[in-house]
Parts: sequence; C-alpha cells; structure tokens
Amino acid sequence: MSTPATIDWRSVVREAGPYPPDAYDFLRTGLAHTVEMIHGDDVPATDAARHVSGHQLSLGLRDYAIQQFGLLAGPVLRRWNVRGTEDFGRMVFNLVDAGLMRTSDEDQLEDFVDVYDFEEAFPLPAAV
Repeated sequence: MSTPATIDWRSVVREAGPYPPDAYDFLRTGLAHTVEMIHGDDVPATDAARHVSGHQLSLGLRDYAIQQFGLLAGPVLRRWNVRGTEDFGRMVFNLVDAGLMRTSDEDQLEDFVDVYDFEEAFPLPAAV
C-alpha cells in the first residue's frame, strides 16, 4: 500500500467525519507497526504479503497506542474521537473510499466491531 506524498486532509476529513488528521497519521504508522508485528520486517511490498485483518489491525493499534502514549493512550484516542475499535474501521474505510488505502475482497467494517473494550484497553489515568 502506498499513499501519495501530499494528502488533501481537508477533503478526507470533510468526507470522513469526526477524526482529525493526527488520528489518520496514527492509523498509518500503526498499520506499519502492525504489519511488521504480524509479518516481520522483511515483508515484500505486495498488498497481499502486507495484508492484515481488521481484527489484527485493531490489536496492533492498541499495542502501538500504548507504546506511543503510555497511560495517555486513552485520552489521546478519545481526543481524536476514537472511542472503539469500530472507529479504526471507519477510518480505514474512509481512506479506502478516498483512494488512499486498499482492502481485500473479504475485508468489511464489521471486522473492526468490538474487537476489545476501549475502557479496559485504555483506562483513564487515576487523578493524582
């Protein structure tokens, strides 16, 4: 999967709903993290060799969020209007609709629904 060097985020966001550009950038880098986690770092550049399922991507994004943001992963994702794994799916299919990402024929939005509970995966930090 390759994306153009310059993305018209205003168009994507206008069409894609409540997710800011930072959320899409997280999705893009989190996808690369997930592909490496699933397939290793010697992955051929073909789409089929780099494919991950919605379930796998959701799990990879959980791990990536915790790696990147630690205890603030939940608040950061919530700030981006990402409140469940289905939001990851909506973002993926928004990028697919914009021609910036591809899926396999078997992929569907339902693959992202309720993969895990956000409140359990990203508990809010305790007040100090």
